[in-house]
Amino acid sequence: MARAALEAARTVQASRHSPGYWHQAEEAYRRGQLFYEERSWSRAKEEFVRSRLAAERAENSARLIRQKTGEVL
Repeated sequence: MARAALEAARTVQASRHSPGYWHQAEEAYRRGQLFYEERSWSRAKEEFVRSRLAAERAENSARLIRQKTGEVL
């Protein structure tokens, strides 16, 4: 779910339009991957959930900003 949310945010250029949320999403995803590799399942899950939420916020924010500035989605 977190990976899909990051991809959706990437398609609307969230890194450019909503860099704060985008950075939070990427960092949480990286931490989740590290915890997953360490087999710390509950901590990995927490980070992936954080990543998904931040990516969804980044996507929504980027869409809103692009709509306000007249960019085509």
